[in-house]
Amino acid sequence: RTDDRPERLLRAASAALLLGDLREARAAGARALAAARNADCAASEARALEYLAYGELRAGRHAQARAHAEEGVRAALAAGHRNTAASHHAMLALAASIEGDTGAVEGYATTALAVARRHGLAQAATLAEWAVARADLARGRPLDAADRLGPLVGPGARRGHFAVWMLAVPCFVEAAVLAGHPEDARTVVGDLAQWAAFGADPHAPAQLARCRALLASGDRADALYLRALALHDEAGGDFERARTELLYGRWLRRRRRLREARGRLGAALVGFERCGAAAWADQTRAELRANGAASRTEQAAGLARLTPQQLRVARYVAEGATNREVAQRLAVSTRTVDYHLRNVFAALGVRSRIELALMVGQEDR
Repeated sequence: RTDDRPERLLRAASAALLLGDLREARAAGARALAAARNADCAASEARALEYLAYGELRAGRHAQARAHAEEGVRAALAAGHRNTAASHHAMLALAASIEGDTGAVEGYATTALAVARRHGLAQAATLAEWAVARADLARGRPLDAADRLGPLVGPGARRGHFAVWMLAVPCFVEAAVLAGHPEDARTVVGDLAQWAAFGADPHAPAQLARCRALLASGDRADALYLRALALHDEAGGDFERARTELLYGRWLRRRRRLREARGRLGAALVGFERCGAAAWADQTRAELRANGAASRTEQAAGLARLTPQQLRVARYVAEGATNREVAQRLAVSTRTVDYHLRNVFAALGVRSRIELALMVGQEDR
C-alpha cells in the first residue's frame, strides 16, 4: 500500500486478479499506471493498462475495459512490446463481441492470434477465441460458437489458459444447449461449480445457476433462472443479467407463459441497450416479436401488464418517490425496487420516470 515501484504494484494487481479481489486489482493497477507515467516507462504503462482492462472485463464493465485496451495498444507498440499489444487486441475483440461489431471482432482477434500463436501466449489466444465465439453466439450461430469453444474449455491439450478458460465456460454451455448438444455441456458444469465455489469470479455463481437452468427442465429450471437473477443482483453487471433474462424469457415463451416471457424479454432489452450490446438487443427484439405474434389475443393493455408488486412500485414512483422511499414503504431493499422498476419500464415501453408518471396519470383518468 505504500510502495510506488511499478513492478511491485503490477505484481500486486496480478495477485489480486487471481484471487478475485477486483477492487484491489483496479486500485493496484491504477497506482502502477500512475507510477509508470511518472517514470515515463511505456512498457510498464502498457502492462498496467492490461491489468486494468482485464480487471474491468472481469467486473463486467466492457466499455471501461475497451478504453484501457485502446490506450494499452498504443503504449505497448510505442515500447515495442508486441506480446502485450496482442493481449490488448484480444480484450478489444471481447469488448467488440459485446457490442456486436463483427468486423471489429474478427480484426482484433486475428491481430491478437497472429502474435499469440507464434509466441505461445495462451491467455491472449484464449481471450481472442472466446471473443469470436461470443460474436457467433450473439449472431444466433450457437453451433459455430460451441465448435470453437469446445476444445478451449474441455479436457485435453488445446484447453485454454487456466486464468481465462473458466470464464468462457458459460458461453460454451449456452452455445452447446442452443445447438442441441446438451450432453457436451454437462461435462464442464462441474468444473464451473468448483470455480464458483472458489470465489475468484463475482459473476460465476449466477452464471452457474444459469447453466444449470439451461440443462434442467420444469419447475427446477424455473427456480434456477430465478436463483440466477437474484445472484446477478448481488454481483451487478447489466450484460450478464440481460443474458439470463433473455434465456429465461425464451424458455418461458416456449412454454406458452407469454405474459411472463414478455416481462423478462423486455428487461433483457433494457439491459442490452444500456450496455450497448446491439447484436444481443436484436436477438431480444426478435424474441419479443415472436412472443407478440404468438399471443395477440392475450396482450394486456397499460398497467394491466404489471404484476401487483410492479404496479405498487410504478404508482409510488409516479407520485415522485425515490427508489429509497419506495423501498421503505414496501419494506424491501432498494436493489429489489430497482429490479422491479426496470421490469416496469420494459413492460410498459417507457424510458423515464416522467413517462411512467404520465402513463399512470392517463390510465387513472
